[in-house]
This record gives sequence, structure tokens and C-alpha cells, in this order.
Amino acid sequence: MRKQIVAGNWKMNTTPAEGTELAKAVAELSKEVADNVSLIVAPPFTHLCSVAKTLAGTKVALSSQNCADQASGAYTGEVSARMIASLGASYVILGHSERREYYGETSEILNKKMAQAYANDLTPIYCVGEKLNERETGKHFDVVRAQIEEVVYQLAPEQFDRLIIAYEPVWAIGTGKTATADQAQEMHAYIRSVLAEKFGDKAAACPILYGGSCKPSNAKELFAKTDVDGGLIGGASLVAADFIAIAKSF
Repeated sequence: MRKQIVAGNWKMNTTPAEGTELAKAVAELSKEVADNVSLIVAPPFTHLCSVAKTLAGTKVALSSQNCADQASGAYTGEVSARMIASLGASYVILGHSERREYYGETSEILNKKMAQAYANDLTPIYCVGEKLNERETGKHFDVVRAQIEEVVYQLAPEQFDRLIIAYEPVWAIGTGKTATADQAQEMHAYIRSVLAEKFGDKAAACPILYGGSCKPSNAKELFAKTDVDGGLIGGASLVAADFIAIAKSF
């Protein structure tokens, strides 16, 4: 049975003090969530230390939103996977559509970041997904396949065992649009089939999260689909009650 996971990506929101309060609220409400559902929050770098302390001893795990592609050195402004892990994070989000779009992250860069994550015992939440024009022109499957083949196919089998995939229909992030549950299931099933081409039966155990404007109002329908194993939540993760309501939708 695959893990059921709800991860909150806070993006560039909240001050450290606000983030600590949000983490406290999530931790308190997490007692209402079934034990088989894993909860993860990903605050900005500035909050990792304080949020880690807040979450200590709770069922909520900590993730970073990104990491550097180098271990250390003269890389001003970067934060290494080792630094992140030392603060108590267990996960790192890599390949988010905003990183690809705004910061030019390529598969070559992401392969280096994946290597850094695994070298420091961080579990990657690797994001894939297509833009609106790519879906409208029927290229959505090809785009997602390439994102998997160029990065995930480079992993060793034991690394793949620790991977989480997040499917982001980029056209549904922050736009108010949401893929239908059937559209989500179609792509999630396709992703699993592409994974199976490389990793065989191991693909059946890989959690695939939906990451496109998942809210309390649509989470239950999405999570009921066979290949949707949870969500990578954006805006709704900034309200503790909404985030927990999503987690209770399984």
C-alpha cells in the first residue's frame, strides 16, 4: 500500500514568527489526521530552524522548498542540502514549476540537486507538469515523460525507492483552475506507467501527489482516484484548518 501524503509548500509567504505560529496550528490540528496520512510542511529557508523546533515530537515532517546543486563553496546566496538536513528537514522539493520557469532550472541542474539531496539523506519531492499551451497542443504527455526520463531515470533503484513525485498542471497553479479528478488520474496513471518502464514493479509503490490548486472542496474527489496518493498544497497550506481538512479528505 502506497503512502498517503499531504505536503504544504508555503512558497515565499509568512515571516519567521508567522511561520512558527502556522506550524504550531498545523501540529495541533494534525492530531485529527489518520495515522496512515503523512504530513509535511515546507517553509522558506529563514523559517526552517524555528519550524523544526516547533514540529519536534509531532507527526508533521519538515521539508525545504529547494536546495543548491553544489555541496559547498563560493555560491553566494545558495543553501546546501547538508545545511538543510542539519536543521532537521527530511524532504526537499525539487523541480517545482516556478523554479523551472523563473530561475531557469534545467534537467542538468536538477540531476545535481537530486544527487545532493540523496547524499544528505533528504527525500526529494520531484515536480513534473505541463504548461497550458503544452496541454492545449497535446504535448502534455511528452513534456512530463521528458521530465521523468531526464531526471528520474538517472536514479539508482535504491534511490527511486525513496522518491516522491508531484504532478503539477502548471496551468492550474494560482489560477483558480483545477484539473478534473479524471484529468489528474489520467496523468498520474501515465506517470506511473513511465516509471514502470524503467523501474518495473517498484513504480507501484511510488507516491504521486497532485499539485494543482487542491483545496478542501475538491481534495476528496481527487484523492479517491487510484493513482492520486495525496497533494502538494500551495495557497491552502497557509491556513492550518484548510491544510488539515485536505489531509482528512482520504
